[in-house]
Amino acid sequence: MHALFLQADAVLRGQTIATPSQHSQHRLWQLISCILCFGAFYGMAMGSRSIWPTPLSGAPKFHPAEADRVWLIFYSSLKVPLLLLVTFGLSVPSFFVLNTLSGLREDFSQALQSLMAAQAGLTVILAALSPFTLFWYASSASYQSAVLFNAFMFAVASVSSQYLLRRSYRPLIARHERHRLMLRLWLVLYGFIGIQMGWISRPFIGDPNSPAAFLRTESWGNAYVVLSSMIWKMLH
Repeated sequence: MHALFLQADAVLRGQTIATPSQHSQHRLWQLISCILCFGAFYGMAMGSRSIWPTPLSGAPKFHPAEADRVWLIFYSSLKVPLLLLVTFGLSVPSFFVLNTLSGLREDFSQALQSLMAAQAGLTVILAALSPFTLFWYASSASYQSAVLFNAFMFAVASVSSQYLLRRSYRPLIARHERHRLMLRLWLVLYGFIGIQMGWISRPFIGDPNSPAAFLRTESWGNAYVVLSSMIWKMLH
């Protein structure tokens, strides 16, 4: 556990890029372990919504009559790091091709470490934000507001992790200005895939009107259309 927190501290300090004298593969595995542990921690907080008692507002609560709703905590603890790693894995091949076409293939190993470090930083930030998620659950009974609040937490963590990514990318950009364009393309590519993957991987929270499940039977659909509709309903 102590080693894990040391790794988290190194991630936040930007000390996760292997030097030529170090084994980059070992460093990547350290970052993956960080994603798995801290991502699972936030997933547990995210999935705990279905077993919370009546909120402070006095509004109608979720009714977890079935004992299997506790499984939602376990499911979410698995799916949050899985979501991040699968999204990362789907994005990397296209990014590799783009770097190769741009003549930046020799720097791809360092770029990959920077991207993975940003992923690890995102999970560390999410874990730090988990008390806010629990406080929101204690204050609101709305399922839609719970979904939107978690989306907001992911957005905050994603924006914060971009600082880590840009900091580790500075040496690459100083070496070749084309890395700046590659970084922007990565953010667009990863964000587009990540939002849709999050929709396919639901439920993370658990609809009170639906049974506990690892995946929804109607998972396929357009995340952007559904989120826009939810925001519209919240505002009207």
